[in-house]
Amino acid sequence: MQRAGRHGRQPPEGGPMENGVGQEPGTPEPAGPAAPRAPRARPRLVFHTQLAHGSPTGRIEGFTNVKELYAKIAEVFDISPTEILFCTLNTHKVDMQKLLGGQIGLEDFIFAHVRGETKEVEVTKTEDALGLTITDNGAGYAFIKRIKEGSIINRLQTVCVGDSIEAINDHTIVGCRHYEVARMLRELPRAQPFTLRLVQPKKAFDMIGQRTRTSKSPGEGRVASGKETLRLRTQGPAVLEEGPSPSEEEAARQVDDLLESYMGIRDSELASTMVEAAKGSPSVAQLAQGLDSVLGEFAFPQEFVAEVWAAVCHPKGDKE
Repeated sequence: MQRAGRHGRQPPEGGPMENGVGQEPGTPEPAGPAAPRAPRARPRLVFHTQLAHGSPTGRIEGFTNVKELYAKIAEVFDISPTEILFCTLNTHKVDMQKLLGGQIGLEDFIFAHVRGETKEVEVTKTEDALGLTITDNGAGYAFIKRIKEGSIINRLQTVCVGDSIEAINDHTIVGCRHYEVARMLRELPRAQPFTLRLVQPKKAFDMIGQRTRTSKSPGEGRVASGKETLRLRTQGPAVLEEGPSPSEEEAARQVDDLLESYMGIRDSELASTMVEAAKGSPSVAQLAQGLDSVLGEFAFPQEFVAEVWAAVCHPKGDKE
């Protein structure tokens, strides 16, 4: 990822600054009292983006959450923000392992997947579980992240990973969170057919291959190592921070797997939040209390909370 603005030569540590740029060695200091150092302006974070089905490359900046990000992308390509179903990082393919969540690496290239064809599918629930894993884009659309092999949904060829769920039995679910949609699907009665209205991402032409990052424009340079990320927040400004450690990434992956197993959802940002909560909780009971105070709408079962705590606090004893 690239940042606009020229970088001046870095001064020696503790050396004088002039307009945010270090003076050349040997340059005499001005006579009289030392002038106060001018504060460094916060560098602009500029990200590159394309529509996943094919488009020119656009540049976006100045967003602090996912909704603002979608608005910036929509402005660049002259579309409505509601046209964007989800975004992937560094690939135009519908790759659920590359979904944009609450963090963007400073070197990441953003691909926006927009609304394509709408389709309706009739489903008969012959088992308690449909075999769907649901996630959402943080801006009102829940979509299918995974389909379990051999499941009810897996036998329906028209339902695909990446399809956005727009309605269940003509009841619109736009604006619902992924766990609310998963709960609705779980509560549908068995042996009674129901209808899903789905919106698939717009397809790319066969000749469109993997896009590559554009070359730097004059005056641009790398802002930092790829380990740094821009963390988007629902409230408050975005924060530039170091990426998670390998152990934290592994713990978050395990918690995300637990979310899918217990609730039929996947949410990497929620998993990371739960890892942070578990690290600060000396016991399962305190973790349960903390999660209930901030995430009570999920109604996590006690055994799930215990497994989360074990995965984070006792990783060596955790099953693969």
